[in-house]
Amino acid sequence: MQSSYFTAEHQQFRKSVREFLAAEVLPFADEWERRRCIPKELWGKMGRAGLLGLHHSKAVGGAEKDFFHSVVLLEELGRTGYAGFRVAVGVHSYMATSYLAQAGSKELKQKYLAAAVSGEKVSALAITEPEAGSDLNRLRTTAVLDGDSYVINGKKKFVANGTTADFIVLAVKTTPAASAARKGASGVSMLIVDTETAGLSAKRLETLGWHCSDTSELEFNDVRVPASNIIGTANQGFIYIMQCMQLERLAAGLLALGGVDRCLELTWRYMAERPLFDSTLSKLQSVRHRMAELVTEAEATRHLAYHAAWLHERGSLPIAECSMVKLKATELANRAAHECMQFHGAHGYQEASPIARIYRDVQAATIAGGASEVMRDIIAQITLDEAGWRRRNF
Repeated sequence: MQSSYFTAEHQQFRKSVREFLAAEVLPFADEWERRRCIPKELWGKMGRAGLLGLHHSKAVGGAEKDFFHSVVLLEELGRTGYAGFRVAVGVHSYMATSYLAQAGSKELKQKYLAAAVSGEKVSALAITEPEAGSDLNRLRTTAVLDGDSYVINGKKKFVANGTTADFIVLAVKTTPAASAARKGASGVSMLIVDTETAGLSAKRLETLGWHCSDTSELEFNDVRVPASNIIGTANQGFIYIMQCMQLERLAAGLLALGGVDRCLELTWRYMAERPLFDSTLSKLQSVRHRMAELVTEAEATRHLAYHAAWLHERGSLPIAECSMVKLKATELANRAAHECMQFHGAHGYQEASPIARIYRDVQAATIAGGASEVMRDIIAQITLDEAGWRRRNF
């Protein structure tokens, strides 16, 4: 697609990413789905190909490329059609490691971020708990300072890369229990925990989709980590989460858009080959018009995503725009999967059908990283209150 956001360098990079994924991912992804995880060697291959640190600094082995290189990568990860794979990589490169890049000490960056960029270490982000999701006030996992260590107790749930990660970026309460209720989210801190640390256990969850994302539950029983493993400043985790969450939501939207592209491409190919009366299904006006509407919505959403990426690249914190992208792209992905399943008919309803996998996987996209209902509330707060109307000159 012609676009003012992409140069010839970006297009060449897109070609190289597609070639890598075609050679190193697509032939094996079905087996990873069955095994419910991605092999460690794949991370090393991605690191050597320079795909895990596009936006990270050269000081940690990154490429320091402009953000539209990341846009290309995220779209192409989505286009694989394997949401579990794209989520695992997205969490590693654009979610967990973002906290290190933003606020980690030089020592933590060299020990963990550099290893994540090279693919030597796999990262996971653990914020959600059995009773706490978007409401950070409800976090119950604690980290109590004891000498030169933090002692961690609690549970985390729905953690991608949970059993295969080498280190966890963990949201904890670091205020005393008596004051935690009063301070709420202001008492949150971010810590790094090596997964081999005593007292940490991980259990893979059986989820409807995202099978190779290694979605897990973690339990911390008197897990002791060095106090130097804190990311940034103690009790400032809420601020870091609010800042890094925008990149997470933008990345989620771009991954979802790549998934929409794959869903529509797969369906149109099927329709063009499916005999119907004296022609093919692709010539039936009622389905052609529905496909045309989905394509139009995908393009409109894509340009919203590119605009949010442009704002992000310029150092803005486009909270409303990133929330809009996450909302619109994931909701569209759900609708496209539903429509395309219908277009496939009984063939799509088979367990081994690619469209069936897409249909299963897409359900989680409107939940993870902030449910659609939360996105709508954020957008309403920013754009519909009195100050928001004035800022936008409506």
